[in-house]
Amino acid sequence: MSKQQSAMEYLMTYGWAILIIAVVLGALFQLGVFNSSSFSPRAPPGACQVFRTNGPGTVTNINLMGVCTGQLPQYVAKFNGASSYISTGTFGFPLGASPSSFVGWVYITSASVGPIIFNYGTVAANKLALLYDDGSNVAFYNGGIAYSGPALSLNAWHFVGWSYGGGTSLTLYVDTQSTAVNVAQENVTLGTTHPSVIGAYGQPTLSQYLPGSLANFQLYNASLSANQIQALYLEGIGGAPMKLQNLVGWWPLNGNANDYSGNNNNGVPASVTFTSQYGK
Repeated sequence: MSKQQSAMEYLMTYGWAILIIAVVLGALFQLGVFNSSSFSPRAPPGACQVFRTNGPGTVTNINLMGVCTGQLPQYVAKFNGASSYISTGTFGFPLGASPSSFVGWVYITSASVGPIIFNYGTVAANKLALLYDDGSNVAFYNGGIAYSGPALSLNAWHFVGWSYGGGTSLTLYVDTQSTAVNVAQENVTLGTTHPSVIGAYGQPTLSQYLPGSLANFQLYNASLSANQIQALYLEGIGGAPMKLQNLVGWWPLNGNANDYSGNNNNGVPASVTFTSQYGK
C-alpha cells in the first residue's frame, strides 16, 4: 500500500474525530477558557502594601512591602448597580483647591446616567467625583458641574482618572486618551465630615449606584504628570502606586476594601462581592 493510500485511509477513519476536536477547541478559545490571563499568577489580597515606619500621614521612611510586580489581582470588587457601595475614610484627602490625582480601573455593564465611580466631600456644592456621565463619557464632577472627558465603552476594563493641578486646569484620562478641562476653582471646597464613597453617589443619602466592577483605586494629594499617569496605566490592573509620599488612599479591592496606603482609610463594603471571574 502506498503512503498516499495510507494517508487517505487515516483521514477517512479519524477525520471526523479530528474535526470535532478542532471545533471544540475553537469554541473553548472563543469562550476565553484558554485566555492567557486565566493562567497568569494572581496576587492574593494584601500581597503588596505601603509600610509607613512613622505611622499614618507621615512622608518619610515609606516603602512598598510584599509582591508588587503588577501581577493580576486574585479578585476585583463587583457592584450590583442598586445597593452596592464602599464607604471609606478621609484621612489626608486633598481639600480646598489643593492638587489631587485619582486613578483606577472600571468595568461598567450598563449605560445608566451618572453612576459615580468615586467621590468625597460634604454636599453637592462642595464635592469632587469621578463619574460615568450620560452613559458615554467619564467626567469630573465639581461643585454641581460635570466636566466631560474621554469616551468610555461598556463591558470592558478601562483605566480612568483625573489629575488636578490646584488652579482651574484639570485633565481627565481613559486608557491612553486624555481631555483637558477648565474647572471652577471656587467649587473645589471639601469637608471631612463625610466619608468618601466608592461606587455610589455620596453619603448620607445614596441615590445612584454603579453597575459593574472596580479595581485598584489610588488617590494622591499631588498632581501626577501625564507620563506618571501613563506609567500607572501600563502597569495594568494589578499595578502598584507611585509617589508614595503623596499617596493618601490605595484600595486595590482585591478581596477586601482595605486601604493599603498605610493611612488607615479602610473601606466598609455594602452589598459588594469580590470575584475572581473578571477577565472573561
